[in-house]
Amino acid sequence: MLALVGRTLVVKVTAGADAPERCAQAFTIAATAAAAGVDVSLWLTGEATWFALPGRAQEFELPHAAPLGELLYVILTTGRVTACTQCAARRDIGPGDVLSGIRIAGSAVFLEEVMAEEAQALVY
Repeated sequence: MLALVGRTLVVKVTAGADAPERCAQAFTIAATAAAAGVDVSLWLTGEATWFALPGRAQEFELPHAAPLGELLYVILTTGRVTACTQCAARRDIGPGDVLSGIRIAGSAVFLEEVMAEEAQALVY
């Protein structure tokens, strides 16, 4: 893991409760990296956008997986979490609706993050 410190990991999660294993994998890898000291940026898109709302991550359940609410907390306290502008708008989610620390931003910001030197992007 030491080789990753100094790099940024951008994780885009496109699945929510509709594809729970893929969703949990994205949150798990992002939280693990954040806990290891990696600069992490988690993007909530598609059905994952719902997890930007208070209480939604705590409602998610998947056997043998870490609680999503706890993983989100780790990422929020050590990294960045962004909800996709268009995805949020399609779900009538505005800046005043999301958890403290979550921003709403669009493709230009995502592109800036993934194209940065020393950035690694993963999409789930």
